Amino acid sequence: MKKDFPGKIKLDRTRALIKTLPEYHLSVQKTSLKQETASGIVWNFTELLLRRGVGGLITIVLAWFLSPEEFGLIAMMAVFLSLSNVLVDAGFSQSLIRSMNVTEREYSTAFYSNIILAFIVYGLLFIGAPFIADFYEQPDLVLLIRVTGLAIIFNSFAIVQRAVLSRELKFKLQLQVSFPAALVSGTVAILLAYAEFGVWALVVQILAQATLNTALYWRLKLWRPKLLFGWTEFKKLSAFGGYLMLNGITTVPIRHMYVIVIAKLFTAPIAGLYFFAEKIRDLMIQQLVSSIQAVTYPALARLKNQPEKLKNGYRQVIAVMTFLMFPVLIFLAVFIEIIFRLLVPEVWWSAAVYLQLMCIASLLYPLHATNLNILKIKDRADLVFYLGLFKKTVAIVIFFISYRFGVIGILLGQIISSVLAYLPNSYFSKQLIDYSIKEQLEDFMPSLLLAVSIGSCMYYLKSWLVWPEIIVFFVLGSVGVISYLMCAWLFKLPALEMVRSLMKQRMKGKSG
Repeated sequence: MKKDFPGKIKLDRTRALIKTLPEYHLSVQKTSLKQETASGIVWNFTELLLRRGVGGLITIVLAWFLSPEEFGLIAMMAVFLSLSNVLVDAGFSQSLIRSMNVTEREYSTAFYSNIILAFIVYGLLFIGAPFIADFYEQPDLVLLIRVTGLAIIFNSFAIVQRAVLSRELKFKLQLQVSFPAALVSGTVAILLAYAEFGVWALVVQILAQATLNTALYWRLKLWRPKLLFGWTEFKKLSAFGGYLMLNGITTVPIRHMYVIVIAKLFTAPIAGLYFFAEKIRDLMIQQLVSSIQAVTYPALARLKNQPEKLKNGYRQVIAVMTFLMFPVLIFLAVFIEIIFRLLVPEVWWSAAVYLQLMCIASLLYPLHATNLNILKIKDRADLVFYLGLFKKTVAIVIFFISYRFGVIGILLGQIISSVLAYLPNSYFSKQLIDYSIKEQLEDFMPSLLLAVSIGSCMYYLKSWLVWPEIIVFFVLGSVGVISYLMCAWLFKLPALEMVRSLMKQRMKGKSG
């Protein structure tokens, strides 16, 4: 009997897998879940390209007017702002999105709770600002934190509105909010940076984006709070969201401990270089994953009581997400030095090697995110928390070993942590929906091997060619993308068929 190509799922099996998303009709729309999901992915991906494309361009332009030290000051505040946002959300938005039915009382309870928490958290941040400044030995941080922290309050007024849009898969409307907010706030920041306002240009960007986002969400008039509040509803939201909040409280300090230690042990400019590389990585990578997850999470949550269809749905998610993500990460790692030399001042070039290693460390990020979403959909927020504690313990141990070797050592430690964290993540997916590590490898390994192979060839050719760098970038980049798609077609990668199927569903939904 003829054997399949190693690691490849049979194409007919893939087509059968694609068909498992049911043609259920929603109560408020005549389009099927499959068509809604396909449409949501297209619109959310469009939103990603526009908003994050603008964000990336603005970040690069700001790099011409601001120093690494000024970016470093924002990096020092980032951990406290991120932690504040986790506390304010309290996991309520995720609880609303995953629930099969949500009442007006639940929406209003979440809304008022978010606002009350925002004022409490901002008060604590206001009082704690001098202590944070003393820790970093940066007196300017006191006023910076107190002003930037106002964004926490502004954002709290739109948490429920975003959850409503996500529940209803209305990502086209999200584009109408996020893109103008990013464009206007970024333009204002560039003008202020050009006028030599320094770090305050970044502060105004944060405040302006938060204010515009909230104002535009309210302008949509999709939902308005009522004078309702219920302790029963609060307890229900907290029962699930509480574990997610605890997980976030422990995740944020660990995620930002690298910047904290770099800023404390080294210098603010080095922290700024690291933060700049991390910001570019997040703009390019993390938001792409979040974009896909934002669509698939509420869609697949409707299949929580249909294990086989839920499993097949997540097989699609991993296959498609890694098919898109792996080449982006590999190609970015290959060309980032050229990109930096072409687009940013020389003072930032040292951040290129940081970003290269971050790309490698992020290869498994879509798998982490997907496996954790499985736990959420199966109502195991407790496992999200306890699993998070285990992974953070591993990360801390590796960090205390690696930081002695400088920033490069820290980044190499992140790669090791990412690999080790994947194992327990995938273990629970096997327990809950019978999605084993072996099956996950079958779903993502073909895309990984193909992306690495083509990326290695491009890396070799890049060092061999003597053309101008801009020619090398466009020629090799184009050849790499075409080669990836052609090889995916020749080897009949299942993910390519899935992407084509999603696009067909999108067109069917549009024509219908």
